This record gives sequence, C-alpha cells and structure tokens, in this order.
Amino acid sequence: MVALQGNEDLFRLSMNQGHSAAWEGRWQEAVEHYSRALQEFPDNPPTMNSLALAHLELNHLDQALELYKRAARLAPEDPLPVEKTAEIFKQTGQMDESIEYSLRAADLYMALRDADKAINNWTRVIRLRPENIEAHEQLAVIYEKLGRTPQAITEYIAVASLQQHEGMLEEAKASGARALKLNPKNKEAQQAVAMMQAFKTLPKPIRMGAATGPLRLPAGLVKPALKSALPILEEGPDPIEEAKDKALQTLASMLFDLTPAEAEAKKTGSLRSIAKVVSEGILSRGFDEKSIVRHLSKAIDLQTKKKLKDASEELKKSIEAGLDHPAAHFNMGILLSVEGRTESAQRSFQKAVKSPDFALAARLLLGDFLREQGRGQEAVAEYLQALKTADVSVVAEDKQDALLSQYEPLIAAAQAIEEKEATLLGENIRHLLIRSNWRTGMLEARGQLPGVSNGATPLPVADILTQANSGRLVDALARINQISRAGHLRAAMEEAFGALEFSPSYLPLHIHMAELLMMNQKPQQAIEKLATVARVYSSRGETDRATAMYQRIVTISPLDVDSRSHLIDQLTAAGSVQDAATQLLELADVYYRQAQLDKARETYEKALRLAQSTDVDAAWHAQILHQMADIDLQRFDWRKALRVYEQLRTLSPNDEAARVNLVQLNLRLGQENKANAELDNYLSYMSSRGQDQDAGNFLKQLIAENPRFVLGFRRLAEHHQQAGQREEAIRAWNKVGEFLVEAGDREGAKVAVRAILSLNPPNPERYQQFLQRLSK
Repeated sequence: MVALQGNEDLFRLSMNQGHSAAWEGRWQEAVEHYSRALQEFPDNPPTMNSLALAHLELNHLDQALELYKRAARLAPEDPLPVEKTAEIFKQTGQMDESIEYSLRAADLYMALRDADKAINNWTRVIRLRPENIEAHEQLAVIYEKLGRTPQAITEYIAVASLQQHEGMLEEAKASGARALKLNPKNKEAQQAVAMMQAFKTLPKPIRMGAATGPLRLPAGLVKPALKSALPILEEGPDPIEEAKDKALQTLASMLFDLTPAEAEAKKTGSLRSIAKVVSEGILSRGFDEKSIVRHLSKAIDLQTKKKLKDASEELKKSIEAGLDHPAAHFNMGILLSVEGRTESAQRSFQKAVKSPDFALAARLLLGDFLREQGRGQEAVAEYLQALKTADVSVVAEDKQDALLSQYEPLIAAAQAIEEKEATLLGENIRHLLIRSNWRTGMLEARGQLPGVSNGATPLPVADILTQANSGRLVDALARINQISRAGHLRAAMEEAFGALEFSPSYLPLHIHMAELLMMNQKPQQAIEKLATVARVYSSRGETDRATAMYQRIVTISPLDVDSRSHLIDQLTAAGSVQDAATQLLELADVYYRQAQLDKARETYEKALRLAQSTDVDAAWHAQILHQMADIDLQRFDWRKALRVYEQLRTLSPNDEAARVNLVQLNLRLGQENKANAELDNYLSYMSSRGQDQDAGNFLKQLIAENPRFVLGFRRLAEHHQQAGQREEAIRAWNKVGEFLVEAGDREGAKVAVRAILSLNPPNPERYQQFLQRLSK
C-alpha cells in the first residue's frame, strides 16, 4: 500500500470530482481533478491510471503513455497499466513495444488467474506478429486447460508450422500430434500431421481479424466444402444462452473488482477498486459501493440456486445502488422475462444492446417480445439488427464497416414491408441464429453468397433471407455450389435456371450464373450477365454493388472500354475520386496499347483534372503528366510536350527526366537561349541542395543525348574543375573551344583556352600558341 504523504481529504475530494467528471464525459475537467489528486500523493498508481484514462479519452497519447508506464513501475504486479501501455503502442504503430508489453500483461493476468484477459493480450501479439511462437504456445496450453479444444488445436498447428519453419522438425511433429490427440477427428489436425509426415511445409499463421483463425492449408489438401479456409469456430450454445453465461461471469468478475482485497483498503475507501470500476464503466454516478456489493453477491448466489424471483429483487437493488453495466441490465431482463414482466424486461434489454457482448441476444429477445405483441414490422427491424451484429462478427475487421452500411437501407425498408413478409423474414432470421453453433451457420450462409473481389463491399446474408422463398433459395445455392465444385458445370447451371423460376429478381443468383459461365470458358456471356446485374444495381441506387460488378468485368476483360467507363462513372458518383482517376489511367493505357493516342491523351487529361480536385500525392500528378508528354513526343508535337514539361518542372523541380526534356525540346525548337536558361536554372536548384554529384551525372547524360550542346559541355567542364578533376575538365574545355571556334566565336574560345591553361595542362606551350593565333 502506498504511504500517504499529502492532504487525504483534498485527495479524496479531487478523486471524487474526477470520477464525476469522467462519468459525464467531461474529460478535461477529469484531468484537472485527477492531476490535483496526484499532487497530493504523487506515487499513487490508481490515481495515475485514472488520469491516464482521461488523457487517453482526450487523445493525449504521450501523456497517457507516460502515466501508465509510471504506474506499471510503481505497481509491478498490476497488469492494467501494462496492458494499456501495449494498446497505446499498438495505436501509435510501435509494434515491437506493443508486443513486449502485451506479453508482460498476459503473464501478470495469469498470475492473477484471469485467463480471459491473458488470452486477449496473447491474441493481440499474434495479430501484430503472427509468427510469434511464444504467444501461440501460451494460447495453445491455456485453451487446452480451459477445454476450448478447437482453439487449442488451431494454436498447436500454428506452433507446429513455426517450429517446422525454424528447422525444429521433431518438435513440430510433437505439436501436431498434440493437436491430433485433442480431437483425432479434427480435419485440420489430420491434414497438418499428414503434411508433416509427407515432408511438406505447413503454411505459416496469417494475420487475422477479430479472432485467431486456422492456418490456410494448400487447396489440394482441402475438401471443396472447406476451400474458403473459414475459421475453426468453437462449438457452443445459441447466442441467448451464450449471453446469459457471459452476463453471469461478468457480474461475478465485477463483484471481485468491487470487493476490497485487503483490510487496509477500508482505510482509503477502497480507492484502488473504485478507480478500477470507474475507469471500466461499471458504476453510475452517486453509487453506493457497499450496497452494490451486498445485493449483487446475494443476487448471484440466489440465481445460482435457481431462486430467480428473489435474485431479480436483489439485482434490482444493486442497480438502484449504482451498478450500471450492460451485463447487469441483460441479466435483469432475463430474470424479468421469466417472471412474465415483459415491458420491464424490454427496458432492460434496450440498455444492454449498447454492449457488443449482449447486443445480438438482446436484439433477438426484443424481436420476440415485439412479435408476441403483434408489432411485426418493429420486430423484424430488431431481428435485422441482430442479423447485422451476427453477420459482421464473422467477417474480417477491414470489411466490417462496409458490411454494416449494407444493412442500413434494409433495416429502414423493414418498416414498410407487409405483415406477412415481416413474419416470414423474422422466422428466417430466428431459424438461422437461435441455434447452437450459430457462428458456423452464419459462415455457411455467407458461403452461399457469390464471391466478391478483393476490396469490394461484402454482401449481407440478409440478401438471401429477405427473399420470399429464402429456404428454397438457400438449398438451391448450396446445391449449385456443391455441383459446381464437383466439376459438373452444366448441371450446376441447370440448377441455377431452376432457382430463377422462384427467385428471378435475386441478383446474386445471376452473379453465380456468371461465375459458372466463366468456369465454363464463356467469358463474353459472363460479362454480359454481370453487366446486366450492374445496370440493375445502378438503377436501384446501389452504387457499391454496381461498382463491384464493373470491377469484376474489367478484371475479366481489361480491354472492355464500355465497362471501365461505367466503372469510372460509378466511382465518380460515389465520391471515390482517386479510384476513379486510377481507372481513368487504366482506360488511357488501354487506348495507348490500341494506338489510339488522341483518346489516350484526352483520357489522361480527364484523370489529371479529376486528380486536381482532390488531395492526392504530387507524384501521381507527375505520372499523368509524363504520360501526356510522352504521347506528345510520339506525335512530334514538341511545343505541347514543352508546355507539359514546364508544368512538371513547377510541380516537381527535382524531376530529372522533365528537366532534360525541357533543355532538349528547346534546342530542337531552336530556342537555345531558353535551353541555356533551363539548364542553369536546374543546376542552380541542385547546387542549393548540395547535389553536386547528381549535377555531374545529369550533365553527362545531357551531352550524351545532345553532343553539340556548347553550354552543356561548358557547365560540365566547370563542374569537373570545381571538383578538382583536372583531366576531365581539360577534355570538356577542349570540346567547348572546338565548338566555339567552329561557330566563329573567337572571344568565347579564348575563355576556354585560358581555363585550360589555368589547369596546368601537360603541354601548355601548345595552348599558348593557340591562344596567340586566336588573338590575331
């Protein structure tokens, strides 16, 4: 316990004021109050953690980091500041440091027997660095101890892969055998062991999204149904039962946090526990900690003994005393619904939907309540919200925001559908979600959707479920996929035509048919089908999906000018200016390869205008201008090329190719004075930046391409002379003298000869005689 050194009353007052400000989101005020408290007791780690949190909320990352590191030094057994330090390092891109602190935090949490938080930190490590064998080993062991067999198998296979890549072949075989021993029927484990026995290399673990996933095995060793390498998911209860268990576990954990661990804590008003629960958002303003602990403890005990009504009363008292957490509200909703107090249960579930841990289950239960009340349209909106939560949870993190946006119009449209349709859609969603292994069910449903290209917006599972014949449609899509994987493409197409009879407007089915045409070596027919789908999506205002279709077409046929033009229009309308400009460059390249130089240059100009309307890198503009100038040179339109290179000079003064061409074009146009000015301008620019060596290389290239450029040779001679390169300077001045004599410029030639004499040439008499002849 930290010794008290300041005014304890002022310390308590400042801490309480800081907590109050934090509850109301007034983080700057919280910083001021916590800072005042820290002045009284400068070495108090809980105060540092609270102050660090306030700084973190204000995005003061440097201050938060320093405070958390200091708290970690003063309380070396507390994992919280270590974990927060790791998170900040991750946020600031300092991956090595984040990994180091994550491993430390995991060890500290394990010392406190908090396996879940230790797992979170090891998982952060393998997200940042999938090849970190220590984290995979720790996860494998802890998952095995916790009975989470699928995850343990995944981690042991990852360990085996990394050991194999490091040449630890026997250890790798042992890890694979350990995975297989956990579940001899597990396909991934069987395949991994088989690969090692066949002396084949296992793929390294890949960077995953929200969860640790399996290794991706080579396509030849994976059954068709597993070809997408979906994550191995833990078998478990339906989402409602899962949320019930999570709520009770969370409440039990809160009870531990709220209960002082030492008798001395009573003397300081349990400052450490209060600071912790305040920072984690467990209590409401004006809480009564002792009352919360007393009633929460009774509620958990009574609920465990199945005395649900009494448990409900105790939990209600705990919430009234200040316990404000989604787990408490969700659990309260469950208890109230058992009692038949539907309206009160609904209010509790509405508070619980704010938490990702309880949103899915709470939405499903709210939908059930509304359906029972005959409010079908409101019910289906809740079911769609639940489906959105479930769907997003099984896609990669970088796809989640895009998928969320796909659900918004569907949820809005649900308010206008007929009651019969609403009932059918609600049943479809409930059938998909309220079952054990629901995540696997979601992935299987996603597997029936047509594939999208990398970077394209993912399709929502709701696309299938909103169809009138969704059950038949899902079965038909499954059969189509199964038959096509077996290589029976004609039969798969017949099945697709059959599905069109009852779902003719389901566009993803048409996309499936296009992909079948592609597999059957009929690209033109596939393109026509995709173009039709794209036009329908565009007419519906579904720009993202129309864009995805056109992107697929130009991937199949890069020379399809019409489709690429439509793609450009879609991207421009969506405000994706840089993507549109990129496609314009691709289109210009198509024209260029087809020798349609006028159209190519016109398209480059459009790309340039579009790029200038947004904030893109200057190098991008330079690339376009170079392409335009190249076309002008090919058409011998030197004056237009000169104007383009002048733009390049302004945009990128160090662009050597542009500067060389400016000199050369002026020479070709007989504008020697301008050529001289351009040369001296560029040499001055390079000199101001200390690029003397680059200047020499530039001059050598210039005179190699323009062997009678007098000023070029003169500047090269001066460059060699300044660099002390005597022989090279003499040779260059000789060239200058020769050209000037040929041009009849005797005075200029004298200057060249005197420059040579100043360098003490090996035969000075010869140059003296030549100088005398020039003077006659």
